[in-house]
Amino acid sequence: MDHHVPRAITAHEDGAGELRDPALLDRAAELERVLFTQDDLLTEATKRQQREQSFHGVIYAHQLRVSIGGCVRDLELIAKVGEPVNMIGQTLFLPL
Repeated sequence: MDHHVPRAITAHEDGAGELRDPALLDRAAELERVLFTQDDLLTEATKRQQREQSFHGVIYAHQLRVSIGGCVRDLELIAKVGEPVNMIGQTLFLPL
């Protein structure tokens, strides 16, 4: 999880809490992980899409438009039916 998401496993716990967005996306790719964020990391993902630069996927939820419970529910569904490889280069918006 991005370090701006409350009550979740965070980038900080990975030692990546101080990384800027480009480096955070690179770290997620190293770990073959999709990032969930509620901040402007979405901007970096969009830039990478425009440059056709690979990243391992971003799931975005606006802080005021979806509850933590809604995020957890949707993230659980994504984890159960999706494969991380299908998120490469993609941005997904919550709520579903």
